[in-house]
Amino acid sequence: MSIKKIPCIAFLLFARFSLQAQTDSLMQMLNDSLSSGSGSAVVTGTFKATHVINMQTVESPAAGALNFVIQHRFGQLNSGSYNFFGLDNASLRLGLEYGLTDRLAIGIGRSSVQKTFDGSLKYKLLRQTEGVHAIPVSLSLFGTISNYTQHYTDKEYLNAKYRTAYATQLLIARKISSHLSMQLAPTWIHYNLVPTTDDRNDVFALGGAARMKITKRMSINVEYNYLLPDQLVSTDVHNSFSLGWDIETGGHVFQLVFSNSQSMIESQYIGQTTGRWSKGDIYFGFNISRNFNLSKKAKAG
Repeated sequence: MSIKKIPCIAFLLFARFSLQAQTDSLMQMLNDSLSSGSGSAVVTGTFKATHVINMQTVESPAAGALNFVIQHRFGQLNSGSYNFFGLDNASLRLGLEYGLTDRLAIGIGRSSVQKTFDGSLKYKLLRQTEGVHAIPVSLSLFGTISNYTQHYTDKEYLNAKYRTAYATQLLIARKISSHLSMQLAPTWIHYNLVPTTDDRNDVFALGGAARMKITKRMSINVEYNYLLPDQLVSTDVHNSFSLGWDIETGGHVFQLVFSNSQSMIESQYIGQTTGRWSKGDIYFGFNISRNFNLSKKAKAG
């Protein structure tokens, strides 16, 4: 099956399971749902972290909670035994995400790829509920700005303006059952500078992701980001496809990752991925997410 067909298949599965899930019993969700006084229940635990793998999820830290994220990628597996199949090289992103309210979160990060700084905002527009006046999906709006600071002696014209990119995503997720969650992410990216006049400054993509719970504390995650064609034509850009294995251990989530994207920032892994799975351009790595409750009112988000 061609990887390019994955977004279409994911969308059809999303629609099919959404219709079937209308008949699911509320009792199946009680273990990870919070009851409200309106006769409905807010569905929680759609995803167990703020990232599927590279992609953001609808989840965010609760009010007063600080989430520390470590994203680590080794080099390409096909780099050979001399580089220990990529383990000699690595890239890293460190991020902090803080819940201003139960719906609004802010974040900052620093990545070793092009020495990039990023800042973000995420707001929960809707939360999936079951029962009276049920809401079928969760919606979050995510926006980020990134600026890379790596020095290039032959590109002195690259001031802060030209090094900056913006990304906005509408995250649409549904917890199909206690074991399966799916998400779609229409994405807009704006680059202040592109390589040639044939490339577009405004780029559009569609992301799809799924989480399948396999045990009480483990799940398999998958994500695919489809970059619409004829937008970035001067470089050999490929769609980002990633697999992850989540392990919940106490207060943090540990995830093993395989991806053809080295970077972990939206403007880079969606619009600048050059690796191909078919050629073995696969980056092995891990994500660690650790939550700290800085307020007595903070709760799982």
